[in-house]
Amino acid sequence: MCLIPATDNSNMEPQCSLECNYLTFNDYMDLLWTTLAEFPGILVSLWMIDQIGRKKSMAICFLLFSVSILPLCACTHRTVLTVFIFIARACITGGWQVAYVYTPEVFPTATRAIGIGTGSGMACVGAFITPFIAQVLLKSSVYLTVSVYLICSLLGTVASLVLPTETTGRSLQESTQSTMEQKNMDMPHDSEMAESSSNTCP
Repeated sequence: MCLIPATDNSNMEPQCSLECNYLTFNDYMDLLWTTLAEFPGILVSLWMIDQIGRKKSMAICFLLFSVSILPLCACTHRTVLTVFIFIARACITGGWQVAYVYTPEVFPTATRAIGIGTGSGMACVGAFITPFIAQVLLKSSVYLTVSVYLICSLLGTVASLVLPTETTGRSLQESTQSTMEQKNMDMPHDSEMAESSSNTCP
């Protein structure tokens, strides 16, 4: 709570017991630039998902995010940090959008709401925890804070690559049975492709 001392001097600045600091013009500009990063992140992810697929798009976004936050551990210029935070926010926003496209496509109609609801619930848990990491843990150690985000993003990269189904070009499934039928139809096609490629090798 900010307290104003009882004095006749009206020019006295209010005293804050919570270690509050006034944001400067540069602080607002950095916040504006990093917020604007969501727009290119969304646009690039929309282009990527149809070009290289959903799984690879998510993996690339999470991997680039993990690389972009590494300079936060170094004592570099403020402009350099703003640029890397801009890239990191664009990548994590793109990965989030790809996940929202992938989730309804991979689940059939009967379980689609459960899948999306579970994913949204886990996202809310992450949104609840991250202020304690970004604000409270940051006061103890910058390296530990960045390490938490780095490990989570790398786990997201691996999880994206090991997902069993690629949904690019696939219609929404109406039931679990149709999903299994579609998977069984794709398996002979993949085996035929592998057999033909092996036959062409000298």
